This record gives sequence, C-alpha cells and structure tokens, in this order.
Amino acid sequence: MTQPEILYEDAQLIVCYKPAGIATQTKKLGQKDMVSILSNHIAQEGTGQPFIGVVHRLDQPVEGVMVFAKTKQAAAKLSAQVKDHSFGKKYYAKVRLPEGKTFEQATGHEKTGTLQDWIQFEPKENKSCVIEQKQRENEREDIRHPADGKRLQLQKPRHTATSQNKIQEAVLDYQVIRQGEGSALLDITLHTGRHHQIRVQLAHLGTPICGDHKYGKAERGTPALCSYHIDFVHPVSGKEMTYEISPRNFETEC
Repeated sequence: MTQPEILYEDAQLIVCYKPAGIATQTKKLGQKDMVSILSNHIAQEGTGQPFIGVVHRLDQPVEGVMVFAKTKQAAAKLSAQVKDHSFGKKYYAKVRLPEGKTFEQATGHEKTGTLQDWIQFEPKENKSCVIEQKQRENEREDIRHPADGKRLQLQKPRHTATSQNKIQEAVLDYQVIRQGEGSALLDITLHTGRHHQIRVQLAHLGTPICGDHKYGKAERGTPALCSYHIDFVHPVSGKEMTYEISPRNFETEC
C-alpha cells in the first residue's frame, strides 16, 4: 500500500497526500488511519503531546490532498472555512460511459454544468442515494459560487441534520476535460461535502466512477476519484494556501 506523504508542515497544520485504502479516521482497533499515522509522526519529533484535528474527510478508497490541524485553534479556524464554503476542493473523476455514447448523449447534460440533488444517507448500509425531496422548509442555505461570487440558494429539507437518515442538498460543478470510447474525465468543484457525494451523484447521472463497486456495480477495485486540489487561508498568517497533486491510482487519459 502506498504510504502518506507530507507536502507541507508548520506549527499549525500539516498538508499531506492520503493514499487510497487508508481511512481519514476510524474506530476500528488495530487499523491505521491518517490521524494515527500523523500523530506518530509528530510524536517522533518529540515536540510534545500530539494533536491532530480532522478538518475535512476523504472516503477510505479515495486518494487525495488533505490538511490536518496541529492545534485546537487552527482546527477551529480551518473548520469554519469548510463550514462557510470558502475552503476550496477540486477532484478528478474518471467515469464510465455507455457503449458508443458521449457524456452528453449518456446524460442529456452539457460538457460543463452544475449538479444539484437531494441525498439521503442510509447508516445501516453506509451508503447514500439520490431521492426526490418534496417536503422542504423555507429556510435556505447560502453558498457562494467560487468562480463569480454569485449566491447559490439551497433550500434545506424538512429533515434535520440530526435525523438518522438525514436528507441534504448536494451541489457540485463539473467540466468534461476529455472523453474517449467508454470513459470521460471530469474536473469537479465540490460545494457541499455530503456522504459519498460525488460517487452518488455521478452514478445517478448514469455515469458511475470507474472502479467504484459500491455505486457503479464494478468489480472490487479503487474508484478513479482523486481530490487533486485544496485551497484555504492559513489560520494564523492569513496567507492563501493552495496545493495540487496528480492522481496516482488511475490514468487521466481516456
């Protein structure tokens, strides 16, 4: 298994590459996760009692660049950026196309667009699905589009975040970068970080991620999904931080 790689570190945070197959954080005894690996790294430096704050997550089978906080203060400030949608996250997703069809023909969508769906989480199956949500409250969530600053007005469903099978709005922008016979590569900007969101929405569109056996009925493998870009403001210096990587588990050519 590929090991994590630290891309940047200071007294406040650690930016690193999370390989596919390693959980961000797990309760399973004896299973290594990013929190335990980074905690051991700090402990070996002998700089005191390790603290690793989880700011955002990646699914265990998904690779990508992540940031973890090294102090409670940094964790609070970075988490606030995630909550107010100023924390930037971009992904590459390689999707499977029906035989003989382009992305536009398979989905009825343009090469560039926005997907907005209602997602319901099923905890017993650790799986989510797109549903038709008819009962909605008038309360809205305000999200600004990172490209033009315009507001995306998202209605919140009647079900609250404390419901066991919670229903939430899921929004992402996509752009088809290239496509060939049987597959297409998408560049995705994530606006809401819902459970398995990208995997669920693309499968619902009829173009599941290659290698995704949970949502794409593929043989067991690794989903061709990579969080290749994050950007945020440093919690102490206020400096704009941007990090990008290239996928290591799949070829971006189609």
